Amino acid sequence: MNSRDAVISALKKLPATVNEVEFKQCGYHLEVLVDAGRLRDFALLLREGDFYLSFISGLHLKETIEVSYQFANYSFPCRLLARVEVEADNSLPTICDIFQGANWHERETRDFFGVVFRDHPNLMPLLLAEDMAELKPLLKKDDKLKERAAITRAAAAPDPQPAAAKEDA
Repeated sequence: MNSRDAVISALKKLPATVNEVEFKQCGYHLEVLVDAGRLRDFALLLREGDFYLSFISGLHLKETIEVSYQFANYSFPCRLLARVEVEADNSLPTICDIFQGANWHERETRDFFGVVFRDHPNLMPLLLAEDMAELKPLLKKDDKLKERAAITRAAAAPDPQPAAAKEDA
């Protein structure tokens, strides 16, 4: 993959839902929705396409817990954010054997959200004490949970005309 268009084409073959977004507004070029069952295929595709992992984090929504993965490319300007809903058993497959940097991030996500990364070689608590393993500090109370639409960035409104231009009209 040597261009953003090639990345989009390859991702759609997985299949994955790929949306181009405004980098200046979001901080990434592509938003990708990946099914949990295709997460490892997705990670392998990016690894072969010269991408590196920037971070992994969780988000507790009303319907589910969602894990976000952000990647960037070494060869051309392309940052992408992948969103994956955890499976019913609150787990996802690990990608730390594909991207070594995922090891720490997956452990942190388990500490804070309780997501279990299947086949992770060392899914021990990273930041929390052993006796606090069940705490899950970033899970919200039911009355504080939001729908995805309530937290998604809306398209930026066009800039209003300067006052001087309005007076001339």
